[in-house]
Amino acid sequence: MNETLVTVVGNVATTPVFRELPSGPVARFRLAVTARYYDAVQNVWADGHTNFFTVWARRSLGSNVQGSLTIGEPVIVQGKLKVRDEERGGQHWTSADIDAIAIGHDLSRGTAAFRRVLKANAALSDPAAAREQALEPEPEPVG
Repeated sequence: MNETLVTVVGNVATTPVFRELPSGPVARFRLAVTARYYDAVQNVWADGHTNFFTVWARRSLGSNVQGSLTIGEPVIVQGKLKVRDEERGGQHWTSADIDAIAIGHDLSRGTAAFRRVLKANAALSDPAAAREQALEPEPEPVG
């Protein structure tokens, strides 16, 4: 099956919403992507049009999004693009969703500290406990 894979760089535009579904944990948030261009007449960089995507993160990625992302943070999202057209209330709507494969902070715009989730089961059953457990230092190797 052919799928449209995209890599998008932008900012988290909404607080991630986390849900436990029968199929597993899911998080979603809106991603704002604004093109930038150089305006030679005014000799400045300017913002172009902003596109918004709804990003869906499933399973462990969804659990980790919940404890990692907040509004305004710069991120890079890779995933499958799904564009949907529908009629609602007599109006035509088009939405662009990304079913995320990977999400990370954009390190060209800041720093981040990675915390490994030690037990995948903890993240699935209690994301708050998983975050707390992730802060525990790993034992030093002996020898």
